[in-house]
Amino acid sequence: MRRSKTISLAEAMQDYIREMNLGDKLREVGLINSWEETVGKAIASRTKKIFIKDKVLHVHLSSSVVRSELLMLRQALMEKLNEKAGGEVIRDIVFR
Repeated sequence: MRRSKTISLAEAMQDYIREMNLGDKLREVGLINSWEETVGKAIASRTKKIFIKDKVLHVHLSSSVVRSELLMLRQALMEKLNEKAGGEVIRDIVFR
């Protein structure tokens, strides 16, 4: 027998995420996890470190050639990553 005030597990998780203000952080983690899928294995293998600070994606690369290529594709890459994350998670990308 179901009680009238029961909610689904999905609703409970959404309420918890909203109450704990975890939505933005979860989108950031999703964006970082989608890096390899977005840029491909060749570029991802040359990525040393990736993190987000103050809505800026910082990407440390081991190849200056890859860095130059990504600098030219910065805007398109930013749009694609934000689209995969489901909203504006980053406003800029810094390649080092």
